[in-house]
Amino acid sequence: MITLYHCMSARSFRPLWTLEELNLSYELKMLPFPPRVHQKSYLEINLLGTVPTFFDDGIRMTESSAICQYLGTRYGDGILTVRPEEEDFGLFLNWVHFGEATLTFPQTLVLRYGRYEPDERKLPQVADDYTRWFLSRLKAINAALVDREYLCASRFTVADVSVGYALMLADYIGPHKILWATDYPHRDGFFPGAPDMVRERLKGTSPETMRGVLAGGAMGFYGLN
Repeated sequence: MITLYHCMSARSFRPLWTLEELNLSYELKMLPFPPRVHQKSYLEINLLGTVPTFFDDGIRMTESSAICQYLGTRYGDGILTVRPEEEDFGLFLNWVHFGEATLTFPQTLVLRYGRYEPDERKLPQVADDYTRWFLSRLKAINAALVDREYLCASRFTVADVSVGYALMLADYIGPHKILWATDYPHRDGFFPGAPDMVRERLKGTSPETMRGVLAGGAMGFYGLN
């Protein structure tokens, strides 16, 4: 029996996506994020408190891209993987790990120091720097897809799942997803100190990020783009 512990929009989305692509039966256990904080009992299942945790009978795994490769290899009959004898085998492995090691790594820093840490521990410069890091790595994907629909082997594989999740997460966490307002005279307003508060909170971020937070998110939400 396959069991997957999952949080919405977390890395566990990769194996969930793969399970659905393969039309496999599984038990999905939803958790609040981060589970190590909001569901302490989960630490008995995964000492690190991270997701995913995946079980397939006696097999236990915690690395999202590795789980995808495992599922595709064990249950996919080559549908979602690339075999060693195929020309794109090396390219396939590279993209599977690129999605996590190169793309998702900077995203975790953006999330932690731009969103989840308490205000006194937020580091806008770190969040902004690693946003730029992430965006610069997208050049490799753009180049790879100039003349092809999929990343390797001319078909959809878990390499596309691994990279595709990182692109989905980028859309989820980007500055264009933030709505800022000062609702004077209600208690969540900041009149008359709103301009100073905004300057302090966004200090060190790029002009593009500032535009996204102050205008782009609201314009997108209300369809004003």
